[in-house]
Amino acid sequence: MANPSDVEARLAALEARIEEVAADAAAARHLAAARDRDLADLGIKVDAHRSAINALGVQTADRFNRLEHRVDAGFAEMRGKLDQTAAGQQQIVDLLDRLISGQSDQT
Repeated sequence: MANPSDVEARLAALEARIEEVAADAAAARHLAAARDRDLADLGIKVDAHRSAINALGVQTADRFNRLEHRVDAGFAEMRGKLDQTAAGQQQIVDLLDRLISGQSDQT
């Protein structure tokens, strides 16, 4: 059988080890709580960034749509002006053809 002083020493060592484990467990709980708070803060920041990015996407889409409408209107305006120019040039060609035809009839 073990010596009573050995048992007391082993018991004292065991009690000291239990206190260390209890302290480690408390520290682990503290770190876990801090991690949970950090993750919650990170989640809030991610949500805020996501909202900002979504708002920026909507704003960009709105600007792009307005720009697209302006470009379409500009192309339509230019098309109208080019059609007018083509019609004017065709009138000039018709007049030149009549003029040339009239000169060849006189010779």
